[in-house]
Amino acid sequence: MRDDVPIVSAETAAVDPGTALLGLYDGALAEVYGYVVARCGDRVVAEDVTAEVFMAAVTSINRGAVDTVTVAWLVGIARHKLVDHWRRMERDQRRLQAVVDHVATAEGVPDPTEAWDAEVDAAAAHRVLAGLGAHHRIVLTLRYVDGLSVADVASIIDRTLHATEALLVRARRAFRHAYEEVGT
Repeated sequence: MRDDVPIVSAETAAVDPGTALLGLYDGALAEVYGYVVARCGDRVVAEDVTAEVFMAAVTSINRGAVDTVTVAWLVGIARHKLVDHWRRMERDQRRLQAVVDHVATAEGVPDPTEAWDAEVDAAAAHRVLAGLGAHHRIVLTLRYVDGLSVADVASIIDRTLHATEALLVRARRAFRHAYEEVGT
């Protein structure tokens, strides 16, 4: 398909957004997906990013922000969505590293028999966090991913400050133990 050939015009999108979306999707899905998967190398991520591209395109069409939709325009959106994905991944990595750093600091000087890597594998950390009990997962997420204070976390989960601090200690310990198990 040529980049300069319109797939859907703004007039069509304004008349029937459902029909416009269908034409847009059928005409450009393979090209947008191919562009994304070639750059990220992960089929699941490529599917998610491709979906985000088409959702953004529909939003732009519905707002009347575009006169003519082309494959080149969609690939431009895909480029931006990939950058957003990589930024999110980097931000998540930094947040997970903050959890690990805080766990190491909160538990004092580490025992020499317990090696704790300075680098955290983001995918493993996500799996570990997902495998924790809901009470541990929520306090760790609120405290370290969302960056809330312990007092704010206590308020959200309706516990006292002291009980929340104790829960955070147990949650960090559970996370660390599970993470070390994944690494072995």
